[in-house]
Amino acid sequence: MITYALALAAFGENPVRTQEGVASYYADALDGNTTASGEPYDKNAMTAAHRELPLGAKVRVTYKKTGKSVTVTINDRGPHAKDRIIDVSGAAARKLGMVEDGHGPVVLEVLAE
Repeated sequence: MITYALALAAFGENPVRTQEGVASYYADALDGNTTASGEPYDKNAMTAAHRELPLGAKVRVTYKKTGKSVTVTINDRGPHAKDRIIDVSGAAARKLGMVEDGHGPVVLEVLAE
């Protein structure tokens, strides 16, 4: 654990805060829809929706089932499902290995707000 913390510090990626909960991902049919940031949703971009984090925040998302992580930029508000804490893009879901599951447990590490 100490090695992990030192590696994060060396790369300037100390989390500002963390959050645990359930993630889901955007349907491909939403590709091109306008997000809260004004940008069109791009299913191939590394983006996500969060209810509270500022637009533009950088967040490392780790899918607990696979142990895989991605860094996303918050550019939208949501998720609308009350039991979820984040909706990630299709590209992020693929890299995390959560597409078949549809949703699952994650750890969020806010890298920059």
